[in-house]
Amino acid sequence: MKLPNVIPFLLILIPLSAVTLLAWQPAENTMLSRWAKEVTPENAWQEYPRPQMVRESWTNLNGLWDYAITPAEASEPEEWTEQILVPYVLESPLSGIGKRLEEGEVIWYRKTFDATALDERMLLNFEGVDYECRVWLNGKYVGSHRGGNLPFSFEVTDQLQEGLNELILRIIDYTDNVDKYQLRGKQRRDNTGIWYTPSTGIWQTVWLEPVPNTYIERIKLTADMHGKLRVEVEPEGYMTGREKLHVSVLNDGKVITEKTVKSDVAQLWIAEPKLWSPKEPNLYDLKITLLDPRGNTLDAVESYTGFRTVGRKVDDAGNWRFTINGEYSFQHGPLDQGWWPGSFLNPPSDEAIVFEMQFLKDAGFNLIRKHKKVDPRRYYYHADRIGLLIWQDHVSGGAGPNEWPKWKRFRAELPGYEPRNERHWAPGDPLEADWPDWAHEQFMTELKTMIDMLYNNPSVIVWTTFNERWGQHRSLEIGAWVEAYDPTRLLNIASGGNFFPIGDIADEHRYPRPVFPLEVEKFDPYVKVMGEFGGHGFPIEGHLWDPNMRNWGYGGLPESLEEYQARYVETAQMLGELRKQGISAGVYTQTTDVEGELNGIMTYDREVFKMSAETLYQIHKEAGLLE
Repeated sequence: MKLPNVIPFLLILIPLSAVTLLAWQPAENTMLSRWAKEVTPENAWQEYPRPQMVRESWTNLNGLWDYAITPAEASEPEEWTEQILVPYVLESPLSGIGKRLEEGEVIWYRKTFDATALDERMLLNFEGVDYECRVWLNGKYVGSHRGGNLPFSFEVTDQLQEGLNELILRIIDYTDNVDKYQLRGKQRRDNTGIWYTPSTGIWQTVWLEPVPNTYIERIKLTADMHGKLRVEVEPEGYMTGREKLHVSVLNDGKVITEKTVKSDVAQLWIAEPKLWSPKEPNLYDLKITLLDPRGNTLDAVESYTGFRTVGRKVDDAGNWRFTINGEYSFQHGPLDQGWWPGSFLNPPSDEAIVFEMQFLKDAGFNLIRKHKKVDPRRYYYHADRIGLLIWQDHVSGGAGPNEWPKWKRFRAELPGYEPRNERHWAPGDPLEADWPDWAHEQFMTELKTMIDMLYNNPSVIVWTTFNERWGQHRSLEIGAWVEAYDPTRLLNIASGGNFFPIGDIADEHRYPRPVFPLEVEKFDPYVKVMGEFGGHGFPIEGHLWDPNMRNWGYGGLPESLEEYQARYVETAQMLGELRKQGISAGVYTQTTDVEGELNGIMTYDREVFKMSAETLYQIHKEAGLLE
């Protein structure tokens, strides 16, 4: 499926002067990747942002916006004297600002554009705004949104006017305020250790989209290994109740089956489909059309799907194993923080995503554990195309059972075990935090939105609701909800400990060497995985984000690159032995260095590989980690 270029169907963005364009530059004295160095106000994220539901007409609002910072109690800024590059957050170098929002401050954004025709309904789409925003168009209130990790939209047909338009956002970011229960992932104002610089404001594409009076708001695709395809649409607008749905399935540009139904659900079947898997990431294009009772087109979108079934089954030794399309699947890949030195949460460009994924694929990995963040939708599109499995974490935040002895790791179960660190041990049953209802409801809203957004991506195969004990609450209730809401995927209730008996996976974290308490019987009904291990660090001179901060790796830093590589070989071989004993997956920490964490396979700027893809592939092959 070919995605459309920017088509300014009715809007003309007011051109910036040459002086303004020349004035923008990344924040000084900062680390940038090669892709960040190529970013300009004219080319900042111009790709179509929603590959799973494509319409031809759209207008990209990325580029230079006016911005201002005021106290939280202030009204709209009195003047706009500075500009910021969207979609890069205030603190990032690529924003052109590179400074933090202080406690008690909010950031305001303003964009002006010219509308020349207003014949259709108009949606204003935000792919990501961190954290809580209010939106006005031409002085009229459009709406508000809470949640920094996921896309949202407003219909702005009534607020849009012919001629000059003014769009304004007010954004507040609580970050470390635990009482706000903000889902923030790895962001923290004290960005030391495993925590990273906060990200405030617009961090993904902003775009306008014309839609008909009756349009398709959402599609839901379920395709399995047997060739069954279920297409559900959620229409919006004026409905008679007699509309029809037409679906065409294409392979190599040719229609192989199609169906029209008097319903919002169509079920199709394909004989002997080319299945999707990491080895063969076969995809089929879809054309989905909503018709009026006479057969006239009301709305049409393009999409794609991959026929695959995710499951688990017992091997001959009695161990539960992952399966893809009924075949055993050993899954091995990196923990991926998804942070970039020039742009933080948002990759600097589409090319940067593809580069990183292809490196991992060439290294013999078939898995990425997306850790405590949700990436732009194009990230998962490329995982679908390239053939990488995704374990998707829900973004963490809020209070957890942090005080001793309120959470327990797997190691505490071993007979005669003496805890090395009492903060990680608790006798008896695991405990969890007590969240207020309003905070839990927001947690669930963001969890549901994430699942809805990624449901159609065949690469996504596991939902991880909690990491260790971060923000862990109502575990059994949340786990049961996820299992019922998406039975097509597997559930990892708590990666790394504080395990509750629900879901499909028992997940241990152990640094630096992988060890799993295989003798503990309560984990026998689950797929056993090493959800984190390794974390071998090594500093590369000239490629440190901040040479003056504590730069570290698990197990201490080795004396030489050769020693670093030897540590990696040792842990890979240990994981290979665990595979023979019943472990079904291993997640190595991590893809890249991030700020003060030096435990990446490559440096934070993605310029130096501490081991080449070829070397890694050979190590993985010799350790018995390849499929």
